Formats: sequence, structure tokens, C-alpha cells
Amino acid sequence: MVESKTVGSKIFRVINTIIMAILALSCLYPLWYALCMSISSKAAANSGAVTFFPVGFSLESYRQIMGDWKFFHSFWISVQRTVLGTIVSIFILIIFAYPLSKPASEYKPRNAIMWVVIFCMIFNGGIIPWYITMMKYGMIDNIWGLVLCGGLPVFNLILLVNFYRSLPKELEEAALVDGAGPWTTLFKIIVPCSVPVLATIVLFTSVGYWNEFFQGLVLTSGDTHYPLQTYIKQMVVSVQTTNLSLDQLEKLDQLSNNSLDAAKVFIAMIPMLAVYPFLQKYFVTGIMLGAVKE
Repeated sequence: MVESKTVGSKIFRVINTIIMAILALSCLYPLWYALCMSISSKAAANSGAVTFFPVGFSLESYRQIMGDWKFFHSFWISVQRTVLGTIVSIFILIIFAYPLSKPASEYKPRNAIMWVVIFCMIFNGGIIPWYITMMKYGMIDNIWGLVLCGGLPVFNLILLVNFYRSLPKELEEAALVDGAGPWTTLFKIIVPCSVPVLATIVLFTSVGYWNEFFQGLVLTSGDTHYPLQTYIKQMVVSVQTTNLSLDQLEKLDQLSNNSLDAAKVFIAMIPMLAVYPFLQKYFVTGIMLGAVKE
């Protein structure tokens, strides 16, 4: 009986490993395909000959990108947006989630505020009122418009509130006995204990800011103000050749739009791919600790 269970568990592990490997490869293949497409020749990219390996090795797409100042300008806008947006969002979440994690007997408006927050997450006024509001506040063609346009991430707020509630009550009681006030308790005791969940939220927030393109399309009036993903989206959808010089048209004739777009997409993925390994070790822990409510 014991031997049959052991054999069954081994079979399960083998099957589970195979399934996980297939899923991992299915996630990695789009990244690998974008790289292969970006370093393939124009003929191979246009004919669909690129599958698992580059065909007709060429770095012309990357040479073209190196001379595209709009690409790097939009890249810099996305870096600013991601860094500022993540800092502002995390700070707001930290100070907003702390009082909401208290029992209603300690913070009476807690339930009312939480209901309002959840209601706003489920229902919203629509794109037009949102755009008019952003315009009235002078957030068009403004980096702060791209930073503040997302509002309060309610999912991350709930995650952090539940984590705060899971912390031992004795931590705050000990800090109170030592004479610490609410701000000292929050930033010197609660926040250092919240590194796993905060790292998870930082990952969610930064990836969200980096990959978002629609708000950049609505809140900017020209490609000189586009964040990177909005710029790439516009380039992928349509390539404007009417404003190109003769030299630029000759270079464009040597390239495939497919390989050029793939090169831009691949470069755009590099920052998040570089950041993820440093935060991945906190990811599972942060999700589990923030998701369990006592």
C-alpha cells in the first residue's frame, strides 16, 4: 500500500513537472520569438520564416533604433513615470492602509471609507468624465498626469490592509509603551515588517505603469510626450512615411516593420525583466501573507 502511494506520488511529480515546463516555455517563447524576429533579415521577417531561431542574422533594426531619438525620449518618459508612480503609489498605500487595518472600535470611519473605496473600484464615471477631470487639473501633456491618472489601486490596498491585520498586536503595544507615536510606529516598525508584501506591490505597480499605453494615448497630444508603450503601439499600428526624409526612407526600405517592431518590443521588456529577479523571492510570500485574513 505504501509502495503504491510512493509510485503514485512519483508519477504525479513527473506529470506536474512536465506540465509546469510546458507552461514555462509557453511564457518564455514570446520573448524568444521577439528576439529572433528582431535580429532576422527583412525577407525572413516579412515571409514568416522566423519561428524558433533567427533567419538571416541582421542587427539593422537595432542600428535604426539607436538613431531614433523619439524612442529613447519615450523610454525616458516611461522611466520617470514608473519610478515616480511607484513611489507615490506605495507611499499613499502605506499611510492609507494603516488606519483601515485598525478595528472599527479604534477607527470608527473605517467601514464607511472601505465601502466607498470598494464601490469606486467596481463602478466608475467612465472615460469622458475621467478625461475632463484630468484636463481641468492641468494633467494633459504632463508627467504627473501619467503618474496620477490611475488613482488608488484598490486591489493593492486590500492586500496591504490584510497584511497589516496579520501582524502581531504586541508590536504596536510595545512601541506605544516605549513612547512611539503613530508615524514612528508605522515607518519604523510596521513598514520594515511589511517588506515581502511591499515588494510584491512594487512589482505589480511598476509593471502596471511600464506596460500601460492607453492613458498615455489619451493624456498626451503628440508623440513627443508619449510613454514608451504608447509610442510602440502607434509604431506597430501604423508607420507614418510622409514626414520621413529620403535617407530615412532608404534605411526603412532595408528593414522589415516586423523586425523593427520586435526590436522595440524586446528593448521595452528589458527593464522589467531586469527588476523581476530581485523582487521574485518576495512574491509568493507577499501574496500569501497579504491574502490571509485573521
